[in-house]
Amino acid sequence: MTLRLAHTAALGPADLRHVRALLDGAFGGDFSDEDWEHGLGGVHALVHDGAGLAAHGAVVMRRVRHRGRWLRTGYVEAVAVRADVRRTGLGGRVTAALERVIDRAYDLGALCASDEGAPLYTARGWQRWPGRVHALSPDGIVRLPDEEGGVYLRPALAGPPDPAGELVFDWRDGDVV
Repeated sequence: MTLRLAHTAALGPADLRHVRALLDGAFGGDFSDEDWEHGLGGVHALVHDGAGLAAHGAVVMRRVRHRGRWLRTGYVEAVAVRADVRRTGLGGRVTAALERVIDRAYDLGALCASDEGAPLYTARGWQRWPGRVHALSPDGIVRLPDEEGGVYLRPALAGPPDPAGELVFDWRDGDVV
């Protein structure tokens, strides 16, 4: 198996079709066009085996305000492993590659994990954010109580955020966090 890191701009149309097909299959049709957009414009980790694309994840730049400072945040998106090779360590391999990008280029790493995905991240040292989560919306700052408890952070260049503070994510269409 080979792992490749590439920016979205370096991926051709066929690469992008394969990634989208993997994500659609892995999420059982619950991967929207907005979810797809969220995973573009950053660095992708792609694992290929003899059958094709086996695993994928991306890290994209977001801004998160904490304690009055906007942090350059590497946000993990679109992590998926093909069904026939799940539970073989490929999710960890993809995540490790994305963590190296985050650790070298961002103030903070962040992601929103499902209950099924959370053990992968916590085993790798990601910490569940215990505080409040907000977004800077077109109408101002709005609290996102449904996202609280599902946000995980990886302190990078800025060090660990203060749990007494809040996180304010930049706005994006679809799911904000």
